[in-house]
Amino acid sequence: MKNALRRGGEWNRLKSLWREGHTALGALATIPSVQTMQIMARAGLDFILIDMEHGPIDANAAHAMIVATQGTPVIPLVRVGAVEPHLAKVPLDLGALGVCFPMTNTRADAEAVTKAVHYPPLGERFWGPFYAAPRWGVSISEYTQHADDEVLAIGMVEHIDAVAAASEIVSVPGLDLAFIGPGDLATSMGHKAQIDHPDVTAAIKRAEDPILNSPVILGGVATTPDQANQMIACGYQALIVGFDWLLLQRGIASTLEGINR
Repeated sequence: MKNALRRGGEWNRLKSLWREGHTALGALATIPSVQTMQIMARAGLDFILIDMEHGPIDANAAHAMIVATQGTPVIPLVRVGAVEPHLAKVPLDLGALGVCFPMTNTRADAEAVTKAVHYPPLGERFWGPFYAAPRWGVSISEYTQHADDEVLAIGMVEHIDAVAAASEIVSVPGLDLAFIGPGDLATSMGHKAQIDHPDVTAAIKRAEDPILNSPVILGGVATTPDQANQMIACGYQALIVGFDWLLLQRGIASTLEGINR
């Protein structure tokens, strides 16, 4: 299986998509389930973000979910619980090709994010990719040589303080992707669960501009096809188009709709 998933010198096909001007579509996985992950990975998505921040997912479950994407086009990413560099070690060594850090509110936070996912001298990642290498069909030596080019450093712009510091955040070398998180952003502004509040939408716009004018990919959340198309037209190149629990809920509701009980 050596080099089984390398195409054009890359394992991480998201980078190819972005370089060609496409938008990558993904989903957030909160359910610690191999079976759910297998189904989602074969549903046409480009990436799945395994949520170890809000989902009841431990390292064992995350490993199984990452392995469940093998043989599919899906790129497994993991969101950890805080801007704590040590939290990136296990997901990366299990085979994730990117780690997403919540509340990336300052330039210092963004620097910590990039250092956490890169080996020295670029960063401070410790060595031990015992399960990452077989996930991508390469030797440990080859994984170590190429990991810095494949793994994504991802920050979440989801606090009003991050909006104010967005230009500084995206100026950090090595930051690949910045997701704007409307839920936490609204909460930080005192508008809990009001992501459509005019103040929140204005803050999102203030965050979009510096990201779009930087080398960092702009990411966000779209809950409908119309919203996704509007965001793509605006310049978003990474969109979460659903959460596993919400997609399941919608599927059940759609099945029951119109049945005369």
